[in-house]
Amino acid sequence: MNNKENPKDIKQSFIEKIKRKEKRKLRAQRKKGQAIWFGLGLFGVIGWSVMVPTLIGIAFGIWADRRWPGSISWTLTFLFAGIILGCLNAWYWVEKERKEIEEENKE
Repeated sequence: MNNKENPKDIKQSFIEKIKRKEKRKLRAQRKKGQAIWFGLGLFGVIGWSVMVPTLIGIAFGIWADRRWPGSISWTLTFLFAGIILGCLNAWYWVEKERKEIEEENKE
């Protein structure tokens, strides 16, 4: 059997490739002004997703230190727990956005 592709199939695949590139370029032109605001918005979401658990951890730690005073600083313990939880939360948001961008680029 001959392994060469049919010229008609080559032409069709070339046309499809050009169509995909054109769609991607038009989509990028439409979103040109949105990119800055999207980046700032995502940065804000990530910041809040780290800050909120951290502040909750600090508040809970202060309450625990007053309730159960001792050699262990509950404030520091829950501060670190809040930071870890916040970083995991931020990682979740970044991964979610990355997957959406990849899916959009496949189109």
